[in-house]
Amino acid sequence: MASTDETGQAAQHASSNGTTPPGRPPADGAGPGARMPRWLPRAMVLALALIAAFQLGSWAFHQLTGLLINILIAFFLALAVEPAVSWMAARGMRRGFGTFLVFLAVTVVAAGFVTLLGSMLAGQIVTMVEGFPDYLDSVINWINTHFHTDLKRVDIQEGLLRSDWLRNYVQNSATGVLDVSAQVLGGLFQLLTIGLFSFYFAADGPRLRRTICSVLPPARQAEVLRAWEIAVDKTGGYLYSRGLMALVSGVAHYVLLEALGVPYAPVLAVWVGLVSQFIPTIGTYLAGALPMLIAFTVDPWYALWVLIFVVIYQQFENYVLQPKVTSKTVDIHPAVAFGSVVAGTALLGAVGALIAIPAIATLQAFLGAYVKRYAVTDDPRVHGHRGRGNGPGPILRLRGLWRRRRPAGRPPRS
Repeated sequence: MASTDETGQAAQHASSNGTTPPGRPPADGAGPGARMPRWLPRAMVLALALIAAFQLGSWAFHQLTGLLINILIAFFLALAVEPAVSWMAARGMRRGFGTFLVFLAVTVVAAGFVTLLGSMLAGQIVTMVEGFPDYLDSVINWINTHFHTDLKRVDIQEGLLRSDWLRNYVQNSATGVLDVSAQVLGGLFQLLTIGLFSFYFAADGPRLRRTICSVLPPARQAEVLRAWEIAVDKTGGYLYSRGLMALVSGVAHYVLLEALGVPYAPVLAVWVGLVSQFIPTIGTYLAGALPMLIAFTVDPWYALWVLIFVVIYQQFENYVLQPKVTSKTVDIHPAVAFGSVVAGTALLGAVGALIAIPAIATLQAFLGAYVKRYAVTDDPRVHGHRGRGNGPGPILRLRGLWRRRRPAGRPPRS
C-alpha cells in the first residue's frame, strides 16, 4: 500500500508542475514508426515463388498428360516383350536386333489383322448397299399389306433426296471427314511415339536399370530390381496367358461360325479371340456383337445360336479355362480384376483398362513378399459354417446315425 500511495503522490506532483510522467516503452512493432520484420519480405517472396512453381508444374503436367500416358503404355509394352528379348539375348543375339524382330512380328500380325477386318467390313457394307433396294421393297410390301397403304420406292427415294435433313447431313459429314482425318493422323503419331519409346525401353532395359540403381543405395537397388523382375513376370505372364486364351476362344468360335456357314469366319474368330481377352469381363459380349450381326444377315436364327454359344463359352472360360491358365501367371481374384479394370478406366480410360490387371498383379505380388502370414485357425466359421456350438452339424449327425443303423455284417459301399 505504501508504494501505491507514493506513486499516486508522484503522479499528482508531476501533473501540478505541468509535465507528463514517462510511460512504459512501446512493444516492438506497436508504435507508429515501427519497422517491418526482416523475415516478412522473404516469406512473402518464398510464398509467391511456391505458388508460381505449383501453377507452372500443374500447367506443365496437364500439357504433358498425353506424353506421360504414352510413356506408361510403352513401359508396359516393354515389360511384356522383355522375356522374349531376354531369351534371344541369352542365345547370343543383340538386344536391339532381337527387339526389332519382336516388334516386326507384332506389327505384321496387327497389320494383317486390320487389313482382313477392313476388307471384311468393306465387303459386308457393299453387300448391304447392293441388297438395300430389295430389302426396302420387302419392307414397303409388308407395310402396304398390313396397313393398306400405297407406298412406292420411287416416291420414298425422291422424298429423301429432296429433304433438308439429308442436305444438312451431307454437309456435316463433309466437315466431319476433316475431323476424322485429323484424328487418324493423331492416332498414327501416337502409335509411332509409343512404338519408339517401347523399343528403347526394351532394347536398353539393362542400361535403364543400371541408371536407376546408380542413384540409389545398395539396399534400395535390390528392392527396385526385385520389383522390376516381378513386373516383367506378371506383365509377360498376363500377355501370354491372354494370348493362349485368345487362341482357344478363336478356334472355338471359328468352328461354330464355319459350321453355320457364316462368311469371314476366320477373321471373325480372330476378332472374338482378341477383343474378348484384352477387354476383361465384358469383352466376350462386346466381341460377340459383330459375329451376331454378320450371322443375322445370313439367317436370324444363326444370330441366336451365336449368342447362346457366346454365353456358354464365357461361363466355361471363367470357371474352367481361365483359373488353370492364369494360376501360375496372374493369380488374382475375378472381383479384384474387375474392380481394377473399373478403376483404371476411371483414371486413364481405355489405357487404364488394359494395364490395370498386370499393374494390380505386380503390386499384389510385391506386397505379398513383405506381408507376414499366419496359419488360419480351425474354426467352422472360417469355412462359412455358422452352426451353434462346437458340435457337428445336422448333416454330419444324420450321417452318423445312418452309419450306426447299418447292419454290422454288411460291408459299406466303396
